[in-house]
Amino acid sequence: MAQRYVWQAATPESQGMDSARLDAMRDELAARKTKTLLIIRNDSVVYEWYADDFGPEKQHYSASLAKAVVGGMSLALAMNDGRISPWEPASKYIPAWRDHPQRSKITIRQLASHTSGIQDAEHEGKPHMELPGWMGKFWRREPDPFSVSIHEAPVIFEPGTRYAYSNPGMAALAYAVTASLEGAPQSDIRTLLKERVFDPIGVPDIDWSIGYGRAYEVDGLQLYANWGGGAFTARAVAAVGRLMLRKGDWEGEQLIRPQVVERVLEYVGLPLPPRPEGNPQPGSGLGFWVNFDRVWREVPKDAFGGAGAGNQVLLVVPSLDLIIVRNGDVVGDPDRGEGFWGGLEKYLFNPIVDATVDTPVRALGEKEPPYPPSPVIKKVTFAPVEEIRRDCIDSDNFPITWADDDAQYCAYGDGWGFEPRTDVKLSQGFAKVVGGPEDFKGTNVRSETGELTGDGPSGGKASGMLCVDGVLYLWVRNMGNSQLAWSEDHAKTWEWGFTFKTSFGCPTFLNFGKNYEGARDDYVYVYSHDGPSAYVSYDAMVLARVPRDRVRERDDYEFFVGVDESGEPVWSTDINERGSVLVNPKGCQRTDVVYNPGLKRYLMCLGIDHEGEWGIFDAPEPWGPWTTAFFTEYWGLGRSHYYRLPSKWISEDGQTCYLVFSGRTHNGIIYDAFCVRKLTVHVRP
Repeated sequence: MAQRYVWQAATPESQGMDSARLDAMRDELAARKTKTLLIIRNDSVVYEWYADDFGPEKQHYSASLAKAVVGGMSLALAMNDGRISPWEPASKYIPAWRDHPQRSKITIRQLASHTSGIQDAEHEGKPHMELPGWMGKFWRREPDPFSVSIHEAPVIFEPGTRYAYSNPGMAALAYAVTASLEGAPQSDIRTLLKERVFDPIGVPDIDWSIGYGRAYEVDGLQLYANWGGGAFTARAVAAVGRLMLRKGDWEGEQLIRPQVVERVLEYVGLPLPPRPEGNPQPGSGLGFWVNFDRVWREVPKDAFGGAGAGNQVLLVVPSLDLIIVRNGDVVGDPDRGEGFWGGLEKYLFNPIVDATVDTPVRALGEKEPPYPPSPVIKKVTFAPVEEIRRDCIDSDNFPITWADDDAQYCAYGDGWGFEPRTDVKLSQGFAKVVGGPEDFKGTNVRSETGELTGDGPSGGKASGMLCVDGVLYLWVRNMGNSQLAWSEDHAKTWEWGFTFKTSFGCPTFLNFGKNYEGARDDYVYVYSHDGPSAYVSYDAMVLARVPRDRVRERDDYEFFVGVDESGEPVWSTDINERGSVLVNPKGCQRTDVVYNPGLKRYLMCLGIDHEGEWGIFDAPEPWGPWTTAFFTEYWGLGRSHYYRLPSKWISEDGQTCYLVFSGRTHNGIIYDAFCVRKLTVHVRP
């Protein structure tokens, strides 16, 4: 039997929390039928309370909290071992589905995120045991819930096109995960969790149970329920939360690879659940709920957890190093419009964040941009989401420039480019874009000397592109920092130049219209965040310049140091003397800069992170001073990144532009693409 993990105890104040606020929250929750309340901050138990009939060693039923603690964790372990992938068809593991016209289309991630289309075993609020037909059989387990889910539960919509909570869908996931374990040391979910999670993290058998206390043998598999039927002590649930908070590490032992934990806890991109007033339901990871778009407005967006009927809940907030477990009966008041999630948000989530006094959290929309409002641009508005044009599906990045032949040239990353797609996935490929923003056509330009392969950080990817005097220049990141390349035949062949060794890990060029014809002087300007990696948000942006006829020569680059007393820029040939051209602590990631001649302003599109926080900053000179034209913590399109304003698509008066951006699948729509969205600049009188 596993030795029970011993948590350290600490006072709330010693860990940056307010005990008076926690007491007030506890009193409110106690009045709302709470049985257990456990709060862990900075790896120490700072608050633990139980109702009179409960205690730290007593299990509480899990209800659908099991979907995370059992379903999500068992899937994570199978993914960790390479036995299953969220993108695979579930029919690979469920033979009965292979020839079915609808079930054969269902993927593992759809089962894990309630988007499979499998109908739930619920009807008009009737008690489970009184439901007719297959629904009642599921809950009465006649003959077992898995056979009912696999063979009888109907598919009521095209898989992946809608959200609909589904307990039978989770049962099908349990079947698939168990089938994937064939030949593994642990051949069923309970043994898998015991030997790979609960024993190593110090949760003894007396602190947990799953699957309504039994397995069902179906098709030679020992199947355990992963949708409910569990029971756990509060500390057992908290230990699972701690493991995921620490990205699979437990006291120095990596039980689950960090990349797998991240995949499980990221929003899957499939259709979101309904969010009526009073019930802010979060997005779905794989078995876990995630606050990726801050539907809980006062809770940080990295929060994740699980929850079940009666508001059995685990909430983990990595940015606050916070783990919360609560059990009991539902806390919200339906007569006051407080739904399942609305009650949790009001009486548990928000008070917890409010009591974390050493790290104040601004509600969504309250964060101040890093610079004051623009004196020229009053606001920026975007065309409706429905009008976004998407092409070059399954590719991203798209640095773009207006060339001497009047076409635009761009590079794409991690994809196959425009139709007809390449036969191999490229980390860096090239394309020619002709036409306007509403009727453009992209054509891949193949290049043996420029194309690169490798997913994510392992493959070189373009970060900036510029046409000067008929020559395309390219910055390529992930090359042991960044490397320069150039093409004299419109992207067909490339020559490679020097590599930055210090800073400038994700550089981009300042674009000045067609073939650089609108340039302010005879220099080419280069911006980057002040760090070596394209995957980190640094504190500042830096700037370099080089004579336009010497771009290939590293020794001719000068670096912006600052401005003198008269406001004139100071430059140095020593990169170590570089200064900041824009500062935003831990908020400078990928960027693109263009001159808007109609407004006579330089526009910098700056990604703060990969989660949809970004801004447009404007200045009268390439080095500033910068002001804010647009800023958002989250603009509603999921994990978007790389925002660019092609100079060719800026109107003569500068007030109509078109944004090119990339992202992930969000609400069932693929934004991992060449996405074009109209942007209107409203100027001050």
